[in-house]
Amino acid sequence: MSIDRPTARVAASVAVTVGAYGVAFGAAGVAAGFTVLETCLFSLVAFTGASQFAAVGVVGAGGSPASAIAAATLLGVRNTLYGVQMAPLLRVTGWRRVVAAQLTIDESTGVALGQAPDGTTAMRQGFWLTGAGVYVFWNLATLAGALGARALGDPSHWGLDAAVPAAFLALVWRRLETNFLRGVAASSVAFCLVVTPWLPVGLPIVATTLVAVVAGWRERG
Repeated sequence: MSIDRPTARVAASVAVTVGAYGVAFGAAGVAAGFTVLETCLFSLVAFTGASQFAAVGVVGAGGSPASAIAAATLLGVRNTLYGVQMAPLLRVTGWRRVVAAQLTIDESTGVALGQAPDGTTAMRQGFWLTGAGVYVFWNLATLAGALGARALGDPSHWGLDAAVPAAFLALVWRRLETNFLRGVAASSVAFCLVVTPWLPVGLPIVATTLVAVVAGWRERG
């Protein structure tokens, strides 16, 4: 099966851009008291950026391991929702299902869905190429960030803090084909901004799924 070149280009651009943010996580992990090995293992095994940052943030602030796990798990709920959506598309079993679960993240799901106009094959390739690409670059960048944590300084000074949201916005933008979808997106942003002062870090983003559920229910009704 040949690889669809436009899909591969999108996957590569997302993988490099998002993967680079792993430098910030590597630096944050070491700053929070993790060793280089522990920080790298975190990325290799957990591999879900927001959850990783949440856990490291809790530990860095003096929180307990249980609190860190709870925060990471809460943010990881969205990946379960992605998995439900991707399973009928990928149709994998056995060890491939384990690999698919590991690679089910915001970006792999976003690229897969973004290739819908080009057919099922392009969607599947978008998922696998993006997921694998981000995994490789994220882990390499984590190692680089952990090793150079002291020299890096504040990751935001490098603009890395904007890489992930910018990449994801580019993926979502293509999907906003109707006024209804654009309205749902705008409402989700507004809702997230309103609840941010009242909810724990990371939870506002998860909570925006309520907007989509309500909007979808009203649309079908």
